[in-house]
Parts: sequence; C-alpha cells; structure tokens
Amino acid sequence: MSAKAGSAESKFDSFKWLVALLLIAVGVAGNSYFAGESLLYRVLALLVLAAAAGFMALQTAKGSAFFTLFKEAKVEIRKVVWPTRQETIQTTLIVVVVVLIAGLALWAIDSLLSWAVSGIIG
Repeated sequence: MSAKAGSAESKFDSFKWLVALLLIAVGVAGNSYFAGESLLYRVLALLVLAAAAGFMALQTAKGSAFFTLFKEAKVEIRKVVWPTRQETIQTTLIVVVVVLIAGLALWAIDSLLSWAVSGIIG
C-alpha cells in the first residue's frame, strides 16, 4: 500500500517539476519575445516567474529536502568559530613566508641542476 502512495506522490511530483520547468521556459521565451519592452518590466516578470517556479519546486519531495538542508546549513554556519583579524593576518603571513621559502628552494635546485647540465654538456 505504501508503494502505491509513493508512486502517486512521485507522479504528482513529476507534474510539479514539469510545471516549474514550463514556468522557466515561459520566462525565457517571454524575455526574448518582449525584448523591445522596458528592461524593468521584463526583470519584474522574470522574478515573478522564478518565484512561482521556485515555490512549485519546493512543493516536491526533493524541493522539501533541499529546503530542510538549507535550514540545517544555516544553523551549522552559526556554529562556526570565525578567526579574528589578527589570526587571519598571522596565518596569511605564514603562508606567504612558506611560499617564498619554497620558491627560493626550487629556484636554487633549478639553478644547481642548470649549472650541472651546462657543465656536462660543455
């Protein structure tokens, strides 16, 4: 019985996705059809159609899961401990120094190998 409910829900979800894609297609086609109209009106129409398509997509199972994931991500971002300005500057300076040292080491090895090869070749 649950398999029937799941398949009916997925069919309805497919219809909702089709409506959302149709709204997006209408927006794209309408934007090119009304190219001579004011940009403000076209942008407002596109925003309304995008909101309608987004609302329709959020009504599906995958859309609902995405919205839940988005809310959980916002909660997790609040838990992040961001570095202070001083910590950021110190870390940046450490990276710059390490890159300079690595660059100088590679330059020295390259110069040594070039000198050795030119000595062998003559």
